[in-house]
Amino acid sequence: MADNVTPTKLVQITPKGAKKDGFNLVTENVTAVDLEAKQIEVELLAYDGKTVLLDVAEEALEDLQKIKVGDGATLRIVEEDGKRVVKHFRIRPKDPAVAKADAALLDLHDTHWLNRKHAAEILGELRVVSAVKPLVEALQDEVGDVRQRAYEALIKIGAPSVPEVIPLLMSEEDDLRQAATEILRKIGKPAVEPMAAALAEADERLQKRILKVLDRMGYKPK
Repeated sequence: MADNVTPTKLVQITPKGAKKDGFNLVTENVTAVDLEAKQIEVELLAYDGKTVLLDVAEEALEDLQKIKVGDGATLRIVEEDGKRVVKHFRIRPKDPAVAKADAALLDLHDTHWLNRKHAAEILGELRVVSAVKPLVEALQDEVGDVRQRAYEALIKIGAPSVPEVIPLLMSEEDDLRQAATEILRKIGKPAVEPMAAALAEADERLQKRILKVLDRMGYKPK
């Protein structure tokens, strides 16, 4: 956050007759913390992810030092001199599962294959949708155990994996085409709708590959 940036005005979320002692703003995601400028930026999930930049009062600076990007928090907001200022924080640390997923996403690109293998396992167990693309990339890892864990993880994640796996049906590598086919088949029924949707935008060659997989799964277009 730049020092000279004018804080974004907070969207109106309380009635005009709100109490003078302020109101609570609940956020699931702190996006930035600037200790020097005494400001915090938070994401408002109820407003399509809009972020707001808020000044922090002196009495809340100790709490500002404790809060981390990614934390959730309840902020007590008061209006002073035409600005809305954070007077108090109640911090909710990041969900342990989210922190575990974030760490696994990083480890999926680690130089040690055991870390990549373990990361793929974790991402599959947690069914992390944001991991689909890197897991698809891991299907071409140099280590077979990593490829196998990525394969299994994509099946566990299910339908969200399908759009990223479908293009692999056109791969020139037999193993990769076969892996893609088996992933789609093992996802099963949840894969049918996204595969049918992909037919509309696929070229003729890819359509044939998709139809072949659907046929092997026991489905035919209406």
